Amino acid sequence: MRSPAELDHVHWHDLTHAYGPAEDVPELIRALYADDDDTAGEAIHELYGNIHHQGTVYPASAPAVPFLAHAVLHAPGRRDELLMLLAVLADHDPRDTESPSWPGSSVAAICAELARVVPDLLPCLDDAERAVRRAALRVVAAVAGRLPADVRATAERRVDELYATDPVAAVRADALVVLDRFGRETGAFDSPLPEVRLAAAMLAAERSGPPYETRLVDILVEDGAEPDPGDDGFPWAGTRSQEDQLTDLLTRDVDAGLTAAARWIAAGDLGARGSWLGRQIAETWRDREPEAVALMLAALPHQRDTRAAARCLTTIGEWIGRLPEPGADLRDALYDHARGEEETAAPALLALVRSRDPRALELVLRDPGPETLGAAASCFPEAADRLIPAIRRTLAAGATGNGAIALIGALAQYGAAARQAQPELLDCLRTRRAAVVAARQIGRGGVVTPEITSLLHEAAQSTDSSLSAAAAVAHHRLTGEAEPALRVFEGLLAGQGPVHWHLSGLQPLGSAAAPLLPLIEPLLTARYEWTRMAAAEAHHKVTGSPERAVPILAALIGPTPVGLCALKALAAIGEVPDELRPTLRSFAFSPLRLLSAMPFSQVHPDEELRTLARTLLTTD
Repeated sequence: MRSPAELDHVHWHDLTHAYGPAEDVPELIRALYADDDDTAGEAIHELYGNIHHQGTVYPASAPAVPFLAHAVLHAPGRRDELLMLLAVLADHDPRDTESPSWPGSSVAAICAELARVVPDLLPCLDDAERAVRRAALRVVAAVAGRLPADVRATAERRVDELYATDPVAAVRADALVVLDRFGRETGAFDSPLPEVRLAAAMLAAERSGPPYETRLVDILVEDGAEPDPGDDGFPWAGTRSQEDQLTDLLTRDVDAGLTAAARWIAAGDLGARGSWLGRQIAETWRDREPEAVALMLAALPHQRDTRAAARCLTTIGEWIGRLPEPGADLRDALYDHARGEEETAAPALLALVRSRDPRALELVLRDPGPETLGAAASCFPEAADRLIPAIRRTLAAGATGNGAIALIGALAQYGAAARQAQPELLDCLRTRRAAVVAARQIGRGGVVTPEITSLLHEAAQSTDSSLSAAAAVAHHRLTGEAEPALRVFEGLLAGQGPVHWHLSGLQPLGSAAAPLLPLIEPLLTARYEWTRMAAAEAHHKVTGSPERAVPILAALIGPTPVGLCALKALAAIGEVPDELRPTLRSFAFSPLRLLSAMPFSQVHPDEELRTLARTLLTTD
């Protein structure tokens, strides 16, 4: 350990943390000794922000360890928080045996420093406060495999004593986990303490992997139903709480997870544990949407407040479109909530719209909102004569931001009928409300007037590059004049910064963009994968030849956002290299979701990935 008197012996200015030179670390460590508890708390908060920033550690992190260990024993308070800071600094997946041994890595240096001070910290295992004992156990666990033999023997004996005698069941459960890190398998499935049984079952499930034995599932479901009433929320490896770990374990075995979620919801969904697990299963596994939606419906009556109920309704809305036929009970429940409190009415109405229940259309028209109007346009295309006027009124009332974007996106689904909204679109362009998407829709509308072309020409001179590009393309689509758009894109593609947005934007120009090929072709080998993808797509659109585009796009295909975009571009070209077919089959038939949901996306990216893969597999 090192006392604050030695802080100046470290060249902190030569070390770095999350925000640059670590010159502020000495003062933060000195603040831990302040009599003012708030000052010490703020210092710990700052240390979490700079030497352990969102799970990342830095060169300045390891030198701080011996000083933090001294503060644990000599600062006036917050011992549990300081111990937890030490534990998370050394955090690594215990299954990754190389991580704390990587030469020169920050985590290796931290583990080495922490292993040296563990003997001084072992008395914390006997502290009167349960939180301190639990945090101290996590410190020992973090470096269990790095301790010298004599220190390990002492630590293991002390932990064994806690496991056998501690009056707090949660501490005994923690001790069991640490003993497991020491390589001790303790058969505790028959322990009279639920916390200990649960810890033992979780350790066994981690070791075995899914599918889990029936007896393990029974323990996980029964003893995991209620959180420890005195839980300190302390994480283990991965900086997760035990509750998060349990959810993760049960999510990996989908049948065990669905069983647990159903049981927990039927028992009252305490702490929203069952509904949360159901949401995780839906986001992790394909084709389990019917079970997940049924769980959310069952959980609704148990929610303690409107915010919790809104979460269940939002989940239903996310997946109801994947149900073959939403049942009457589900639709009736959504209808009731859609007419209830405001916080639950919005997600309930959105879900009802996506269920295509006819009552939803009447509710949307009675109280039109951008998101529900956009969804209604997609789900009730036959109601264009009623929805387009509502969209126009909402735009005219001054909708802005994502709301205006959603409304204009809804118009895009109506083809020529959307021309009715030309006055509102022009006003959006004129007032710069969702002007980029308004310009695109105006260009698709096919209406040419002096006012429209003038507004687009003016917008094409905007300093907002996205607006300039969209307006230039719209002007070209309406007038056929390529020169103004070519001038805009020549400047954008030759400029600094990311250009992939602009490459995607020029595609409607088609062969008219041929003069830009000298700017596009060098981008086919750009370091940034998004730029290569957009350049390949643009090159095909401009030249009509897939020869250069297909190899670039095929190399980018993967379960990533850029890989999905490359797959869309490849589908538009209609060519599939034979070597890509095994990858496509993995996309098409994986039982797990390969992509996560994205904000503001109308279709789940994983559904797009699977559909595109299946389509391309049928391509000759």
